[in-house]
Amino acid sequence: MNNEQTVVVATGDGLHVFDVGSASGHDGRRTDELVGREVRALELRGEGPWAIVDGKELWRNAHGRWSRVASTGRRRATCLAVTPAGLLIGTARAHLLYLEGDELPPVAGFEQAEGRKAWYTPWGAPADVRSISAGPDGAIYVNVHVGGVLRSTDGGTTWRPLLDIEHDIHQVHAPSGRPGLVLVAAFDGFGVSRDGGETWTWENDGLHAHYCRAVALAGDTVILSASAGHHGRRAALYRRSLQGGGAFERCAAGLPEWFSDNVDTGCVAAIGDTVAIGTEDGCVFLSTDAGRAWESIAKGLAPVRAVALG
Repeated sequence: MNNEQTVVVATGDGLHVFDVGSASGHDGRRTDELVGREVRALELRGEGPWAIVDGKELWRNAHGRWSRVASTGRRRATCLAVTPAGLLIGTARAHLLYLEGDELPPVAGFEQAEGRKAWYTPWGAPADVRSISAGPDGAIYVNVHVGGVLRSTDGGTTWRPLLDIEHDIHQVHAPSGRPGLVLVAAFDGFGVSRDGGETWTWENDGLHAHYCRAVALAGDTVILSASAGHHGRRAALYRRSLQGGGAFERCAAGLPEWFSDNVDTGCVAAIGDTVAIGTEDGCVFLSTDAGRAWESIAKGLAPVRAVALG
């Protein structure tokens, strides 16, 4: 990886890095890494880049070379993030691990979180940690599916639930540079808190359906994926001003009329006005104007599992 802005795409068959021009968008250069391995999640910050590989291994890219750092053992890893508590990894069965040397012990306070016994999934399996996000004020937010959103303000020692678990949250996002702002994509649609999760509003005007999987913030523009349900029927992408409110508007220019499946948790990324998305059918789209217009920068990849901008 280099110091230019890049779109990094994790797929079921490796990692793909696309160079992005600051004004004109994609310049055609692509690098393939970790070929033949499933890359489930990405984190470009901290001492990374970091990746979850084959569901149970943490890998790091140092000086242009990937190497295995630690294993989650029997636990299937689902997501990761750099936080004030260090690098955290979410797993199936709703555990939270932290990196300590070459080991991944559990976060003890999360094991004792209030409401844990009520976490569930509609199909009867144990709940998973689905997304993690760290706010610029030091707060850490963890989304359990299905178990709502929990917040720690003491570096992961204690955790407090913020939302009723029946909202069925699919992604939590605390944007950088916005203390107290927390966004969620949920079964109920788009939720926003401006006081660190103490109070919430649900703002769904303009959406054709309220089942939402992914959310990001491009400058002052919310980017949100929505569909008619968990099977991804009639899946689309939307944009809306964060400050001005109003109705969401459909992202259309350069995108298919409908996506073949949900644009999933972790598959929308934004830095400034640049936004990238990845799809289940192996396509990657890029916008440099906060979602007004899009161009295809890749197709025919393995299913996309995560997207990051760096």
